[in-house]
Amino acid sequence: MKLSEVKALLDAEVEKRNDISELSYDRPDPLLVASRYRDESIALICALFGYGNARQIVKFLDSLDFSLLEASEETIRAALKRHYYRFQKPDDVTALFIALKRLREHDSIENIFYTGYRKEENILEGLWFFIETLKSIYPHDTQGYGFLVGKVPKINGSSTYKRYMMYLRWMVRSDNLDMDLWSKIDKKDLLMPLDTHTFQISRKLGLLKRKSYDMKAVLELTERFKQWNSEDPIKYDFALYRLGQEKQIQL
Repeated sequence: MKLSEVKALLDAEVEKRNDISELSYDRPDPLLVASRYRDESIALICALFGYGNARQIVKFLDSLDFSLLEASEETIRAALKRHYYRFQKPDDVTALFIALKRLREHDSIENIFYTGYRKEENILEGLWFFIETLKSIYPHDTQGYGFLVGKVPKINGSSTYKRYMMYLRWMVRSDNLDMDLWSKIDKKDLLMPLDTHTFQISRKLGLLKRKSYDMKAVLELTERFKQWNSEDPIKYDFALYRLGQEKQIQL
């Protein structure tokens, strides 16, 4: 398929998918739960647990009482002592809630991201600053928690930070799916949320030449989409993801 044909396909899919009916229990996605609350802290919880089977993600998120973000730390610990998800034990789930509770009392997630981002309008600098702030406000060092909230690497790191990039898309973009809760970060600076499946599909469609699944692949794919839409390159993310999920593109 020529790149012009790929662009036509994705442009059509973007228009088709920009509908709230894309978010349902029949077509589960963590944004289904996040959009119910329209809150930056709740949305971050939904995004960070957004790995694995989509139905299991939504089932787990539905089991959480997000009003705990306003409760005492003692209440949070008692309420979440049996909640776990894949690599995250109850202590890890509890740690995220307490960290975000403390963060809400300190500053907004948007302002923290913006502090790192504003110097060079660099999303990664905003992300590194946020992760450092989150970890410092409630130190909790386990393998499961480290996987959940991420580490601060060099650009050569293997992680694509897919769940954070997805979260930023939700917060910054405005359409019938994304929530447009933030105003300080420009959507032109967003980076593609890339998981192993969309990485393979992007290579299959000729959108991505890089063979390694890493942050450099994220930057390459984002640059490709900037050639098509410099002001809103990440608008293609959800359509590309659904094409793979529904196996409309065979690998």
